[in-house]
Amino acid sequence: MIVRNITNSLVEDLSYFSAIGIIGPRQVGKTTLAKYLQTQLSTDSIYLDLELPSDRRLLTDAEQFLRFHQNKCVVIDEIQRMPALFELLRALIDMDSRSARFIILGSASPTIIKGSSETLAGRVAYTELMPFSRNETISQFDLAQHWLWGGFPKALLAPNATLASRWIGSFITTFIERDLTELGTQVTTPLVRKLLEMIGYLHGNILNVSDLSRSLGVSQPTIGRYLDLLEGAFMIVRLQSYFTNISKRIVKSPKIYIRDSGILHYLSNIRSYEQLLSNPLVGASWEGYVIEQIRRATNSDWQHFYYRTQKGAESDLFLISPLGKKICIEIKLSLNPAISRGFYETLTDLKPDHRFVIIPTGQSYPKSDDVWVMNLDEFLQTQLPTF
Repeated sequence: MIVRNITNSLVEDLSYFSAIGIIGPRQVGKTTLAKYLQTQLSTDSIYLDLELPSDRRLLTDAEQFLRFHQNKCVVIDEIQRMPALFELLRALIDMDSRSARFIILGSASPTIIKGSSETLAGRVAYTELMPFSRNETISQFDLAQHWLWGGFPKALLAPNATLASRWIGSFITTFIERDLTELGTQVTTPLVRKLLEMIGYLHGNILNVSDLSRSLGVSQPTIGRYLDLLEGAFMIVRLQSYFTNISKRIVKSPKIYIRDSGILHYLSNIRSYEQLLSNPLVGASWEGYVIEQIRRATNSDWQHFYYRTQKGAESDLFLISPLGKKICIEIKLSLNPAISRGFYETLTDLKPDHRFVIIPTGQSYPKSDDVWVMNLDEFLQTQLPTF
């Protein structure tokens, strides 16, 4: 079993909050983690999977059922299938706010589940569980394998490349044809697939909604709605621009990435590490992979941006820690990288506390202007926790 980094914080949350929520895409281990949490409780618990008709029938009169089990911790899996439960849970928590009353699991962000984001506001502590991160797998898988296949357990643990690829393809199809429609929003599945393929092509680039609109022949509001769905379902992320420096002409549109590198590579017809290294996408893929691993290694109190001016100053990732430390990061695939002039201009603009160039492997060493070249694993394990 690969231990999830969020386990201890979830146990702590259960000792204080009436309800905790574990949200993330399907097949990342939410159910396994929730069943482990049940073993850590001091009270009895029951588990309901709303994908099972028998468990849904138990909630035909949900209020009566949950009141009957009010002295137990009730685990509700795939809660987005019954969004009406959120209002009931709010009322039950307001009447009895003891800790560890509910553990809810969902395959979508509360912001896109109709009626959930406001209903349980202040009553539930949400934690995101994504596919295995580099930090979680560093002792069991080499960097190349994790980067190529991403972090979904069934892909990463597949016995061969053919099965890993088949699993990812099946996951994408199920995600498009079933998961998105279950969120209560009508979608056109061929359009979603085409949009996802185009995002793979645009991975690491500035998002231009009007270009996507023209290419797909649909309105900009439709593209915006689909992007919101894909982000709320943990498939993509839009990295926002840092533009507080009003004296500069700043690029303000977000950059767009597919979060799991295995899904990106499947959409790009990359099936081996050799194909990845020879593909024109390799630099953007490495950039997105590093950004995702750093985002996963930081909590929600961190702020994540990129920085780019119209004149070419650029930082692939600009972090602000909860203590206010500012970190500028340039991401390079080369083990002996040449640092761009634009990155040095960014250091002048932003005056960060720390400056790094992240590379895949190799020894760390200092460059000029207090810039450190450092491999990703060392940065995640020795540097990031200190800020």
